[in-house]
Amino acid sequence: MAMLRRKVDAVAPLQVSIIDTVKPHDALCIRAERFLRSNGFSVAFSDSFQAAVATGEKPDAIGFRNGASCLIEVKCSRSDFLADRKKHFRVSPHVGMGDWRFFMCEPGIINAVDLPDGWGLLHVVGRKVVKVHGWPPNSYWLSHKPFTANKQAECDFLYSALRRVRQEAANA
Repeated sequence: MAMLRRKVDAVAPLQVSIIDTVKPHDALCIRAERFLRSNGFSVAFSDSFQAAVATGEKPDAIGFRNGASCLIEVKCSRSDFLADRKKHFRVSPHVGMGDWRFFMCEPGIINAVDLPDGWGLLHVVGRKVVKVHGWPPNSYWLSHKPFTANKQAECDFLYSALRRVRQEAANA
């Protein structure tokens, strides 16, 4: 996978980046969180938080900015993408999180024509995330939301994530 890389220095021994130590799906989730942060979502989480939400949805990455939320679902295979359609919060989009929703994968797994209504697509190509379909201009985040997110589920997720952050800080 293009995400896995090693830093080599002629003087120093082989150094392994954090991305080398995780599975491909987890590495893409970390990439998705970083992508959200670098695109205006200053509060963002990857799936490592495993925050509890009553709907059962566990986003791979979700970010929040003033007045909008963005969910990114990472897919490493076409079968995973096709199975995602059966989840109850996909069948009933109003139950799901994210005013904006995107799939992130390597090219060849998902194409723009495969997307459910309202979804966008991000491709990971080497070290870059390519905005293939649906990434809005900055002025659209509030006025052109394709989904009405389940704000209670988002608040539950944030509460659970913040509680875990507080616990980890207390244990440090």
